[in-house]
Amino acid sequence: MQPTKYSKTALGAAILVASLGYFVDIYDLLLFSIVRVPSLKSLGLSGTALTDTGISLLNIQMIGLLVGGIFWGTLGDKKGRLSVLFGSIFIYSAANFANGLVHSITAYGVCRFIAGLGLAGELGAGITLVAELMPKEKRGYATTTVAAVGVSGALAAYFVANLFEWRTSFFVGGGLGLVLLLLRIGVAESGMFSQTKDASNRGNFLALFGSKEQFVKYMRCILIGLPFWMVVGIFITLSPEFGKVLGVQGDVNAGASIAWCYGGIVVGDILSGLLSQYLKSRIQVVYIFLSLSVIGIIAYLTLHNLTLNHFYWLCGAIGLATGYWVIFMTIAAEQFGTNIRATVTTTVPNFVRGAIVPLSFLFQEFRVLYHGSIISSGITVAVISFGIAFLALSKMKETFHKDLDYVEEFV
Repeated sequence: MQPTKYSKTALGAAILVASLGYFVDIYDLLLFSIVRVPSLKSLGLSGTALTDTGISLLNIQMIGLLVGGIFWGTLGDKKGRLSVLFGSIFIYSAANFANGLVHSITAYGVCRFIAGLGLAGELGAGITLVAELMPKEKRGYATTTVAAVGVSGALAAYFVANLFEWRTSFFVGGGLGLVLLLLRIGVAESGMFSQTKDASNRGNFLALFGSKEQFVKYMRCILIGLPFWMVVGIFITLSPEFGKVLGVQGDVNAGASIAWCYGGIVVGDILSGLLSQYLKSRIQVVYIFLSLSVIGIIAYLTLHNLTLNHFYWLCGAIGLATGYWVIFMTIAAEQFGTNIRATVTTTVPNFVRGAIVPLSFLFQEFRVLYHGSIISSGITVAVISFGIAFLALSKMKETFHKDLDYVEEFV
């Protein structure tokens, strides 16, 4: 295949739209965690219902991500990266806006499911598009830009939620997404995709399960990302509950914890992306950041009586340590051929996000087993997640210098 040449304007447009799309994606994804308590209180909930219903709604959103990941991933390989990029932005923006109008838990759940369905497509399509448009020696810089801009959406969600009432915060998210759709002019479709329209098994999600080699490779892509969402979905989202048990001096605000964590993730994503370019390795960088994450969680679970500021700084440090999301996504895009790449790159992060469902279930079950101890439960879930991630990473192949212009052959 002959490589397609793109102008700097076309490359810049693709990186801009993918970055801002991920920005709004993360804004919406984390906004619920930030406004969980005030929004549910306004709907009449209190006490343990705030935690239990919050986890249920989060699980509903994650189920939407799982379903949407398969749908958008398949569509991305069959119809193109751009159709998924803009279609997903429209759906999660509309769901975000509708979420600001809910007056019941049922309606809240419906909106979170639809939002999850929409959120499932943007990141995978954006990373796939950018990775295929950029020269292989520079694609790490491009995906780092997308991730760094994107995860800062969590910071925006925190500040907006502090400035406005929770309903208005959802309206802002919906409006940002709809405005973003106006930027679609000038974004080019991937030439690699255009050249493989006649390839076999294009967008065939089930083909990944028909070959042991492909299935194992696919599962490794998912499993190395488990600790990232385990940290955010359990330890950071439930930081008020952990803060009480750990004796933090003051009332921990979940929104502030998320903002500090994602502030660290922004820095971590930039550092991991640049370090990957310097070391010319994806795998080494993930090893480094997974190890740092282990240290961060040990500190989180063992340090007692911290001041509120020190606790937030710790959340930021943990965020930096888990800031390998950009490398994780780049690895997924580089592992498979063009005919199945969007399917893989879209489903992998959503299965990781969706893994919070079984992880939170395990967390709750271990709390019962440990007679209500969230510390013991947290330690157990962390050991399982990190152990699986390190094992999966130990078997992965390096992809830094890999040429992406090829078709995956399934046997």
